[in-house]
Amino acid sequence: MNATEGMIDVTGGKVWYQKHVGEGTGTPVIILHGGPGSSHYSMQDLKILAKDRPVIFYDQLGCGKSERPNDKSLWHIDRFVEELGQVREALKLDEVHILGHSWGTTLAAAYLLTKPAGVKSVIFSSPCLSAPLWAEDQERNRQLLPEDVQAILKECEANGTTDSEAYKEATAEFNKMFVCRLDPMPAFLKEGAKYRSPEVYNMMWGPSEFHVTGNLKSFDCTQELKEIEIPSLYTCGRYDEATPQSTQSFSELTPNSAFHVFEKSAHMPYIEEPEQYVNVISNFLNQND
Repeated sequence: MNATEGMIDVTGGKVWYQKHVGEGTGTPVIILHGGPGSSHYSMQDLKILAKDRPVIFYDQLGCGKSERPNDKSLWHIDRFVEELGQVREALKLDEVHILGHSWGTTLAAAYLLTKPAGVKSVIFSSPCLSAPLWAEDQERNRQLLPEDVQAILKECEANGTTDSEAYKEATAEFNKMFVCRLDPMPAFLKEGAKYRSPEVYNMMWGPSEFHVTGNLKSFDCTQELKEIEIPSLYTCGRYDEATPQSTQSFSELTPNSAFHVFEKSAHMPYIEEPEQYVNVISNFLNQND
């Protein structure tokens, strides 16, 4: 397997990409990472998919190994949709599968609703396709936390002290239940923190996974999912903040779709159950080449 990488000009700056090519000659798959303002870092082991097809990662503008311009007007979904088109064009991805995770599914859906040509299938991994519904789901999830943790979260949000250590520690308790259930947390995940952009995340999403205050807070494309006619796979973990109930409801709204739950995972089944994740994803992609 060989890997090439480089920079691509997009609206607002340059983004970093990496392409993995193995023996397989299937249609390439492009991976849209979560966040906003995260990076491909936690998903890098999905390069194993290159045994069947080229795998393309890129770090969205403002995070990871991409440029980080100091221009707040860039941090909105339409520019990220435009960026995905520019990356496809630069890499000559005339035909492609899309795998989006978390915020990457928000981006994938918004992109597909512009009716681009040449997308063979889409994987919505732990999807967020309605920010209001996501916020409702997290409100329910929070009620499963210890009462003292819930109290700290409420107090900090009411006082505007969501950048405090207390809030960070309480958020970590939520993350252990609904983001990644591996104990201990893999060391390599902690190393990925340097690739994140808190500014982009805060502006578009908010101070935490469950307190949505950014410019995506009214995003909801559930009424348009019927327009996505390509083969679609919806996946999530049994304990995912992208709940099985909401994920299944999105699948039911999408005409040509399948649904799969990873029984031992929260929001990162590609790390929590890597073999099962790769099997499910590979089978779906191979069926839709």
